[in-house]
Amino acid sequence: MIVRGLRWYIVALVSCGTILNYLARNSLGVLAPTLKTTLHITTQQYSYIVGAFQGAYTLMQPVCGGLIDYIGLRFGFALFAVGWSVANMLHAVAASWLALAVFRALLGATEAAAIPAGMKAIASWFPRRERSIATGYFNAGTSFGALLAPPLVGFVSLYFSWRAAFVVTGGLGLIWAAVWLWLYRSPSQHPAITTAERDMIAADRNLRQIGAPASPMRPGVILRSSRFWTLAVPRFLAEPAWQTFSFWIPLYLSTERGFDIKSIALFAWLPFLAADLGGILGGYLSPFFMRAFGLSLVSSRVLGIFLGAICMIAPGSVMFAHGHVAVIALFSIGGFAHQIISVLINTLTADLFPEEQVGLANGLVGQAGWLGGLIFSLAIGQLAETVGYGPLFACLSLFDLVGAVYLFLMVRHYGLASSAKDS
Repeated sequence: MIVRGLRWYIVALVSCGTILNYLARNSLGVLAPTLKTTLHITTQQYSYIVGAFQGAYTLMQPVCGGLIDYIGLRFGFALFAVGWSVANMLHAVAASWLALAVFRALLGATEAAAIPAGMKAIASWFPRRERSIATGYFNAGTSFGALLAPPLVGFVSLYFSWRAAFVVTGGLGLIWAAVWLWLYRSPSQHPAITTAERDMIAADRNLRQIGAPASPMRPGVILRSSRFWTLAVPRFLAEPAWQTFSFWIPLYLSTERGFDIKSIALFAWLPFLAADLGGILGGYLSPFFMRAFGLSLVSSRVLGIFLGAICMIAPGSVMFAHGHVAVIALFSIGGFAHQIISVLINTLTADLFPEEQVGLANGLVGQAGWLGGLIFSLAIGQLAETVGYGPLFACLSLFDLVGAVYLFLMVRHYGLASSAKDS
């Protein structure tokens, strides 16, 4: 059967995998208050559990991206999906914080494939003019998975057990892996693609991507590139916000704002709903700025990142909020803003690197981001009970503003905006 606009169905399939990836990883945050009581875990030990995931994820992102570049997207993504599903299900047998840390490390090592795989799919299937839109929908999967976690995990935990919650959220990934293997093919091999769509994708591939020379897929080549450092530093500064939202907000709501597990299930998903909206809007901002202001491809991405960074002032002000509604509202603005930034930085990876390097390049940029997230999570574990969460949340606002200014200066210094060949 021939399907018109097949590339949009492909990004929907990728998004489903990302939803389940983030559902699995966010299960821990929802269950944190329960686990701390049941397994007698301290706040510091909880930070080590989170850090085990982040450390493994940080180390494995370029490895996963490189493996997907090497063995192919179809089998590579399915393999890692099976890995993260099994790792998440293993959480159900944990009896101590150390066991949870081991299983979280396994989860992080395998889940690290999701973003590089998604960006490689977008680079393979979409012309550059559509990539930010496609990335917006794909990136919405990250926040939609986080959105689903509080109600789904909370429901299963309340009516069955916390162990059952890990089994359910992990098992769903196994189903997706089978569907991915069944349905996914590259544009040149997919039997359902139209000739017109295949030709459009092939024509776009033949254009040199923003003057970036195609070079061997070696980490050293990418790490020596100014393009890498242009993206890696803003990602390093932006990622702590998302890690904080995913792993620490439920615990903050419980310990600082008096939310119980039922209240977390009812309200903690709202910032991630806002993040979904921000991710989708972020994809459309770039084409809008190009049409409205005549900006180049890269400049339009940078302007969107600036707007997101300004909006990130909201969660940094949460210490001044009074009442549950105000707290959730500020975090929701933060989720909305962060996903605008995330979408556009991820899209710039596909803009600035040739397709055969996108998996590895995105993995290396992501590694920089997750290093920032890991350091910040460990800082929360050490400081939250002494200085409080408020000053730490304020740092997130500052990080994003500094990252946006740095990105602007680097793009201008290296002439990346003017070298863009917009299409």
